[in-house]
Amino acid sequence: MLTQPAYPLQEALWLALTSDTALQLLLGNPPRVHDQPPPGAFFPFLTIGETRLRALEGVEGAVEHDLRFHAWSQYEGRAELKEIISAVYDVLHNATLTVTGHRLVSLRFVFSDIFRKIDSETFHAVMRYRAVTEPVVTS
Repeated sequence: MLTQPAYPLQEALWLALTSDTALQLLLGNPPRVHDQPPPGAFFPFLTIGETRLRALEGVEGAVEHDLRFHAWSQYEGRAELKEIISAVYDVLHNATLTVTGHRLVSLRFVFSDIFRKIDSETFHAVMRYRAVTEPVVTS
């Protein structure tokens, strides 16, 4: 039986991000990496955001993952977010991760943007990655 790859991939991404020493320096130890930030979350922090899945033609069970990560900062200016974007890139771009029941074929950076939020105190970065997984078939 093949399982849906979205959650096993999220687990692998979370483990990679929270195990990285550069991100621990930026986001605390343990790093503040959330699926949903708790009320009153301490800045800066990273959230694992939206995921879109699409079947890839030609390879049975292969899935393309359109992944979003969000970083939040109240540091004056964009410097802190640029450091976080760089650290996340170093962890994820072309990473080799163990995804339970699946093989990670590729994981690539697509783009990032930084915005100042309406409150004028908070900056928000959006990072997009593309991953491809295929099922591990055992006989």
